[in-house]
Amino acid sequence: MIKRAVKAGKVTIGGGGEISVQSMTNTDTADIAATCAQLTALEKAGCDIARLAVRDMKDVEACRTYIDRFDMPLVADIQFDYRLAVACADIGFAKVRFNPGNTSAAGVRELAAACKANGCPIRIGINGGSLEKDIKVRYGGVTADGLAESAIRTVRMLERESFSDIVISVKASDVRLTVDAYTKLDRLCGYPLHLGITESGSGRDAIVKSAAGIGALLLAGIGDTIRVSLTGDPVYEVEVGKSIVRAVGLDKNYVEVVSCPTCARCFYDLEGLVNKCKQLTEGVNKPLKIAVMGCVVNGPGEASDADVGIAGGKDKAVLFRKGSVIRTLPVKEAEETFLVMVEELVRG
Repeated sequence: MIKRAVKAGKVTIGGGGEISVQSMTNTDTADIAATCAQLTALEKAGCDIARLAVRDMKDVEACRTYIDRFDMPLVADIQFDYRLAVACADIGFAKVRFNPGNTSAAGVRELAAACKANGCPIRIGINGGSLEKDIKVRYGGVTADGLAESAIRTVRMLERESFSDIVISVKASDVRLTVDAYTKLDRLCGYPLHLGITESGSGRDAIVKSAAGIGALLLAGIGDTIRVSLTGDPVYEVEVGKSIVRAVGLDKNYVEVVSCPTCARCFYDLEGLVNKCKQLTEGVNKPLKIAVMGCVVNGPGEASDADVGIAGGKDKAVLFRKGSVIRTLPVKEAEETFLVMVEELVRG
């Protein structure tokens, strides 16, 4: 279902547009130097929207600097004190996120009024760990139905205040629970959905959890913006997020380098050549495909859609374009020629 479009600064969330990739700073928000450095790194990495935790009025004042300095839309993340959310809407944040599990009904009404006056969208950010007590009692714990009900209940509260610039998230650390909750919510409302697996952890396991959950939803046509939650450098969240969007085919504007896993038929340094190709193509926004194959079994045939490719052999290697062999050369010469072809392709 195509959701209504909500503008967060220069980025449109929903409306059938591109999937935006978000992240969140982990510096002290009041530390202007450290936070500016991290926001700069996120912007350079291609982060579409960045979120900051706002804990008190000191943070609010520091955020004036970030709003003035950065073109990237910034989101205020609020827990417990709705008055901070009101202050953030007043100073020009592109969006405010609040948690219904720790915000009173009166606070929601005041926040809706402030955001409406300032043209500031709201994200209803529901987490399994802070789901409202009455909902947990009704469903016997944290369930997909309960997460979806919390979202719809909060949506209705905002709608009663004539507020509709709404984005919703229903995150949990369990992948299946999260996927089920978003799937139910997608059928129940027309507001854009912010996808993520919360508290996913660090390293390989966290990346796999996020890719499995977010990827499954995107493949089902669910979701409008994503944030990959990883312990560590938030820039890595952006890199992983972009990779997920590309893997499910929703971003074609990049250079894809494909390669085989290798076996005893591979007689050259395939991994080294792959790394050189990635260095040459990093940051290039063109819909290109480059194939690095270990042997002719996986060569021109299985990589017939590649714009340029190489398939190694014991003494010689073949170079090909769109499945057609164009040259056969000694392996070392073939590698060097192939890299020149890649460089010409990305520059052309």
